[in-house]
Amino acid sequence: MKLVKLSLTSMLAVTMLFTSCQTTRPTASGTGDTSTTTGNRTDTSTTGQEKKGMNKTTKGGIIGAGSGAVVGGIIGNRMGNTAAGAIVGAAVGGATGAIIGRRMDKQAEELQKSMENANVERVGEGIRVNFDSGILFAVNSAELSAAAKKDIAKLAETLKKYDGTNIIIEGHTDNTGSRELNQGLSERRAQSVANYARTLGVDGSRMQAKGYAFDQPIADNTTAEGRQQNRRVEVIIIANEELKKAAESGEIK
Repeated sequence: MKLVKLSLTSMLAVTMLFTSCQTTRPTASGTGDTSTTTGNRTDTSTTGQEKKGMNKTTKGGIIGAGSGAVVGGIIGNRMGNTAAGAIVGAAVGGATGAIIGRRMDKQAEELQKSMENANVERVGEGIRVNFDSGILFAVNSAELSAAAKKDIAKLAETLKKYDGTNIIIEGHTDNTGSRELNQGLSERRAQSVANYARTLGVDGSRMQAKGYAFDQPIADNTTAEGRQQNRRVEVIIIANEELKKAAESGEIK
């Protein structure tokens, strides 16, 4: 697993990234697997596959009023729209954003070193941690695997150390099976991650668990590889208002 990070220095660089990172995102139709004709999922996950994340991300202090929408478009193609929106929406930019960005750098580095089965990305003034659902859960299950609990324990340690953040946990599926089944499964998986982190001491008021079924694909659902990428849990870490105020006042540097 590698940590991905980049500092954008101009709108030209942003435009170039947009061209290189754009991903085809078909509308989820529920027809990605023609063998699925009932509400039963064929969510057969594969493990051991090289995890793919964004090839480039932005650092704190870069996203401002002028570039936020463009950067949001870039990262929205590599993660769910709500995750991208949360990161862009929480950004303050300028010197305050740079301070938050440095703090996020440290947190992301610690996460990258400690977790074996997650992809850690520094995006804007936030962090995105992407877990392949095939590693976290058995097929059609929301019960965490032993490997998942180990990584979430490491995540919880870091979240407790850096307490000035809000955490959004999102469950996503591929488009095989019914919407109702996938919606429930995505919600239960996100909640399982939140519940386990809470038992390890992470303040529940910091966490939001949400499920989006197959509405936010990051890859092509018509291929097995694409469906495997779409079955995931994303953990989004963003600065809360207290941290923003501390950075703005100079309390943290």
